[in-house]
Amino acid sequence: MRNRFLYFPSSVMPQPQLLAAERVRLWPDSAVNYRGLIADSNSLASEGTILLFHGNGGTALDRSFYLAPLMNLGFRVILAEYPQYGGRPGELGEKPFVADGLETVCLAYEQYGKPLYLLGESLGCGVAAAVCRQSPVPIAGIILITPWDTLALVAQSLFPFLPVKILLADKYDNIANLQTFRGRISVIGAEQDEILPVAHARNLYEKLPHGQKRLWIIKGAGHNDWPFFASFSLFQEITDFVNISRV
Repeated sequence: MRNRFLYFPSSVMPQPQLLAAERVRLWPDSAVNYRGLIADSNSLASEGTILLFHGNGGTALDRSFYLAPLMNLGFRVILAEYPQYGGRPGELGEKPFVADGLETVCLAYEQYGKPLYLLGESLGCGVAAAVCRQSPVPIAGIILITPWDTLALVAQSLFPFLPVKILLADKYDNIANLQTFRGRISVIGAEQDEILPVAHARNLYEKLPHGQKRLWIIKGAGHNDWPFFASFSLFQEITDFVNISRV
């Protein structure tokens, strides 16, 4: 029941024709052990690599809309995939997702080096924050889109009469996981977020260490339609803030 509330995996592996249509390929090499998707034309990346952890529904391929703006800003983009999503083996849950994410981060760093940035979307913010806390390789900066503060606070706001802290197996405590991070953090909330009310993004921002953070609120946007409200200039602002070459 907990998993059905939090995770909505699609077990369908990306088909070759769809990959070709989006001009991406399985990364690092084949369907046997792929960990995500990368654009075919992404060989030159003057600003570094962004490793993106997506939300709880669909697959990495459904986030191809990130590729154009981020690549046009000079980044190599890897759309990370979770266990049980996109035909990948494994288990659902915070521990397996974070363990898998750490392997993905290490491989990306091994292949492409510095600087390596993490971008989380919704559930992916929880994965990115936990991965950052445990990462054995340096993380240059973090971008969090429609994040929460802690999963317990979100659940408590949705189900105020249930002992949610006892029922939750996964914590995804973004506040705690980001306390020791000394790089820059961009936090982006959606003003009309109907799934993760923007108060959770604001609370996370307020609880982060001072000085290395900035908050954007996308006016009029909801949890799933925010990309329609996000201009190229917004992508430029949120990446410029974390980009160590521009600090």
